[in-house]
Amino acid sequence: MGYWGYYVVGRSEAPLAELDALAGARGMMLRGAAPGGWQVWEYPSGDGDIGNMNTLALETGAPALFGYVMDSDCVAVEAAAPESGAWTTCLAREAMAGYLVGGEDGLGVDDYFLEPADAAARAVAWAAEAGHTVTAEPLLDVLIAEADSLAENLFFRFLDRLGVVPL
Repeated sequence: MGYWGYYVVGRSEAPLAELDALAGARGMMLRGAAPGGWQVWEYPSGDGDIGNMNTLALETGAPALFGYVMDSDCVAVEAAAPESGAWTTCLAREAMAGYLVGGEDGLGVDDYFLEPADAAARAVAWAAEAGHTVTAEPLLDVLIAEADSLAENLFFRFLDRLGVVPL
């Protein structure tokens, strides 16, 4: 059985775990920090909702991002920024599609998540709002990749390509 849980990425002078936007995620652990006040927190959990990305972005005044890892197979990514708004995509799309098969609503991965090219464009805008200049192609490479053994690795590669948290 792989990892189930959240990674929360944001920029703040205060620890993200102490912010009102993440009040439902008691027990978060700091995974790492990067220059400019960027923080990555981990919240191992297979259930529940830890907070709202829009609320976190508004509270910090900076872009923020959640990555929900599902059994180390795939990652649901939810991002928001005060100016450019919210968007959702996933990493390891084929594996994610397997989690959505057989749903009562008949919806698939493309119904829930931005397609890779659209997600890459939104990610470029998100990074720009974070103060980083990135291009879509390296982000697209991650968005279309399948997880080798751990989808978490794709998530951290995505953060690296956003210019937020280096590998």
